Amino acid sequence: MKIAIDTRWIFPEISGIGSYTLELLREFRDLDLENEYLLVFNNADVMARTMKETGLDKATNFKALLVNCGVFSPASQLLIPRILTREDCDLFHSPNYMIPLFWPNRTSRPKIVTTIHDVIPLVFKNHAPRSKKSRLFAVFVWVMRRVGRISDSILTVSEASRLDVLKHLEIPESSTGKVKAIYNGVSADFSPEENPSPPSQGGSRERKLLYVGRADPYKNLCVLVKVLAVLRNQCPFPVTLTVAGSRDDRYPEAEDLAKELDLTDAMTWTGYLTREELIQAYRTADVLVHPSRYEGFGLQVLEAMSCGLPVVCSDGGSLPEVAGDAALVVSPDDVDGYVRCVGKVLKDSGTRAKLVEAGFKQAGEFTWRKSAEATLDVYRKLWTGLGKPLPLPSKT
Repeated sequence: MKIAIDTRWIFPEISGIGSYTLELLREFRDLDLENEYLLVFNNADVMARTMKETGLDKATNFKALLVNCGVFSPASQLLIPRILTREDCDLFHSPNYMIPLFWPNRTSRPKIVTTIHDVIPLVFKNHAPRSKKSRLFAVFVWVMRRVGRISDSILTVSEASRLDVLKHLEIPESSTGKVKAIYNGVSADFSPEENPSPPSQGGSRERKLLYVGRADPYKNLCVLVKVLAVLRNQCPFPVTLTVAGSRDDRYPEAEDLAKELDLTDAMTWTGYLTREELIQAYRTADVLVHPSRYEGFGLQVLEAMSCGLPVVCSDGGSLPEVAGDAALVVSPDDVDGYVRCVGKVLKDSGTRAKLVEAGFKQAGEFTWRKSAEATLDVYRKLWTGLGKPLPLPSKT
């Protein structure tokens, strides 16, 4: 079988979707030596970097193709179907929701697998009110529902996300089987330091709260700023907050609140972090606090656990099923609840040790190998439906 994957979702600065795509490619390299892969890029530097970093430049069954249009370009809607037809592709997988929406010949088009990580704009209409999705909400709804109809299989990354996809994309009951939840994994790179330096002696050392993500309103960063203010008054040691992410001028509310509460010097924005820098941020923090009102998966929770960092998170969306019993879980807007739980982690070494141990165990259940195997199984079943048996993956 010839499988095309839309690798244009891998940007120069790796995002969650790009990381998802890269990790699947690494696993496919080792799992599947029988089938052909066509990887569609639109950035020559990203293509070269990806092929080298994943080792696919030495894999004979992987081919990279460079096109001159992005995933949202109108030209893409015309070009991608032509390329897939010309290359005689049997299956096309988009790692995010945008796919070719019109096909000249539906009967001869490849099977389409689309990963929809979440439908947050449909669940929370004001999730990010100044985003393009919000400004063009009616168009976004139409696109998503068409994607739901055209896709032969829809992959989601949690059961919570799967249920939302079924509901908000109006998938008929007769077609609910085509929506499948396949959890993300955690790379082995996310791990504790091998020989960590012992913390400075004395109870007065600074404790660092860590938040990883964007500043969109649904991420609830203002609640975390309020938590920081209370903890700095209650704790007998300095408490600071590091935001692993970039400022967003569209949503200055958290920064404005920090200024109002005189917390500017206690709150640091890192900007974009490389993979190595993010791992170091997890390793040097005291607790990850994630108060988001909704997550389709919440990979930062498992990454933190893998690095030995205790987690306090909300019960929004998929977070309870991902965090399990290995995190302290609080309602999204319960400031007092966050203060109590975060304070306990910072002050009680026993609580911290239990969360760290449980976190290692929980994160160990989520691997990219499992994700890739389940994804290949979806390919296999669609291919079997075409009447052509897919060879079983070859493992190394």
